[in-house]
Amino acid sequence: MSLAGSRAATGEDRLAGQLAAAAAMLARDPAAALAAAEALLQQQPGHPAAELLAGQAVRASGDAAAAQARLAALARQHPRVPAVQWELAQAAVANQDRAVAIAALKALTAQVPDVAGGWFLLASQLRAGGEVQAAWRADLSGVHAATRDPELLRAAMAMRDGRMDAAAEQMVARLARAGDDAPACRLLGEIRWRQGDMSAALALVEQAVALAPGYDLAREFLIRLLIQCNRLEAALGHADTLVQSPLRMAGHDLLRASVLVRLGEQEAARDVYEALLAAQPEQPLVWQNLGHVLKTLGRQAEAIAAYRAAVQRQPTLGEAWWSLANLKTVKLDAADIAAMTGALATLAPDAQARADDVFHLHFSLGKAHEDQGDAAAAFGHYATGNRLRRLQLRYDSDDFAREIAATAAAFPAPFLAALPPGGCTAPDPIFILGLPRSGSTLVEQILASHSQIEGTMELPDMMMIASRLQARVDEGEFADHAAMIASLGPADRRRLGEEYLDRTAVHRKSGRPRFIDKMPNNWQHVGLIRLVLPGASIIDARRHPMGCCFSAWKQHFARGQSFSYDLDDVGRYYRDYVGLMAHFDAVMPGAVHRVIYEAMVADTETEVRRLLAHVGVPFEAACLAFWKTERAVRTASSEQVRQPIFTAGVDHWQRFEPWLGPLAAALGDVVPAYPAVPASLSVT
Repeated sequence: MSLAGSRAATGEDRLAGQLAAAAAMLARDPAAALAAAEALLQQQPGHPAAELLAGQAVRASGDAAAAQARLAALARQHPRVPAVQWELAQAAVANQDRAVAIAALKALTAQVPDVAGGWFLLASQLRAGGEVQAAWRADLSGVHAATRDPELLRAAMAMRDGRMDAAAEQMVARLARAGDDAPACRLLGEIRWRQGDMSAALALVEQAVALAPGYDLAREFLIRLLIQCNRLEAALGHADTLVQSPLRMAGHDLLRASVLVRLGEQEAARDVYEALLAAQPEQPLVWQNLGHVLKTLGRQAEAIAAYRAAVQRQPTLGEAWWSLANLKTVKLDAADIAAMTGALATLAPDAQARADDVFHLHFSLGKAHEDQGDAAAAFGHYATGNRLRRLQLRYDSDDFAREIAATAAAFPAPFLAALPPGGCTAPDPIFILGLPRSGSTLVEQILASHSQIEGTMELPDMMMIASRLQARVDEGEFADHAAMIASLGPADRRRLGEEYLDRTAVHRKSGRPRFIDKMPNNWQHVGLIRLVLPGASIIDARRHPMGCCFSAWKQHFARGQSFSYDLDDVGRYYRDYVGLMAHFDAVMPGAVHRVIYEAMVADTETEVRRLLAHVGVPFEAACLAFWKTERAVRTASSEQVRQPIFTAGVDHWQRFEPWLGPLAAALGDVVPAYPAVPASLSVT
């Protein structure tokens, strides 16, 4: 190298070192950084890097207008340098000069489209100027750019590999550097959700959507989280926004429809499905969802047509076949059996991956063979369907029995006798509880036919409140369930009761003073209900143990009934239920009104009058003609309650008695004692 070349290299190295030293001062002492940059410019007037540093220092010192002017001049000289456009945009944003900021950010993102921050800042400026769709598209481009961010990719891979703590640590550190990072917020939100911290997950994903309102994937995830928390009105608001995305996706409409269904807005959901099918009729899953809504609305013929349209387009769609079979009043014929048998053969090579379709088809074939009078074949398919479904679930009868024993122990008679008044005394709620397939939908339809009572659906709110309280025990705040219950003072009880009414208000649409919550699993929470809602009515719908348990076993439930897929499990569950309800009968006499299904069928008017008297409303003849009441019914008995009471189902289980030995053994003395409580479960 020549002497002149060596001197030039040394000069460049010295300048680079001076620039680096000045840049290092920028965050802690912008005035010093500016002085250093100006000194460099004295040595080399117009040096681009020194000019850029000076502009940064001026902005950091708080003079956004001067910084913008200086950086704009630099940008005119060097329009193809991304760092200059980025700094000019920052200064213009600080100077509230939206037009210059947008122009600089457009230049930046055109040159380096993989810089997510440029897109997100552009989106915020476009949105502030009222360019909503352009802003949305900019957010979507930012999200696309973020998919190539190495740090985000590493954290996402750690999360998918189950290394949650490592993934969280990476994102927490990233957000500590820059808290306005929407993709990092969304990813950390998913990590927290997978770790079971729902409140943290919600806060983070809400922050992601606030930072980037056009971040469709974050908003979609937020909707699903809100659904899980039963915050349905908030979920619908976000779903209404999502369907306006410039990136039109049928999945957005389907998600909105699912929220509408949960809110009881069945007609609106139907309109969504019908619009999707009008545009693209070859969508078996949409036909299936339309069938669900039509069934709920009582439009049986149209529901059947929708389900058949689904299986015509996808013969292996097990849920659609089961939905058709599950109409109860529909009889499947030999052609249906042949079609479903063929579907199982088609699925055989991929049976493990398509397990849901396979077990749905077995449940459907069980119903079809039952319709044809072949009890042995029906039982075989029911048994296979239950076995396959049971493999997917975590349920332990011993653990559940211990939970029920702990619940009973939390409500001893002396504790209840000494309990001071408290709770929310509103009489509005009517809880219908018990086991599924016990006649509870019939009781609900009778009550919902009364002019003062509104039928809603199976509401999860009391279970969610109970779960939150139990979490305090699980986290070690209380020694056991009894200690937690004993800690609830009158104000706590009132607050929880009011919370329940607030949470369920979204489902009350008629203005009637009373409403029904038909969540069957609430039998586990009778004690809590009495503590927080002492004015509520509680109805226990009970059916013969063999009939009820067998009916539940051969019924595939969409969710929430994990005990029902094994004859021993369901029998033990019924015993636990009878035992806990006997306990509550003893310690809270008269709190629970019991409706025996067989008695309701045998003498409907007498039982209806008793029921209405307990609820505290006058008799109305419409309650006897309940099948004429038009309302949405979502349970498995939706079609049966649209007909007058019939007796055929009372002893239906006896056709399968030869195979029900395990169930009878699990139930034990509950069977011969029914409808009384056997001595082994009686509470003295």
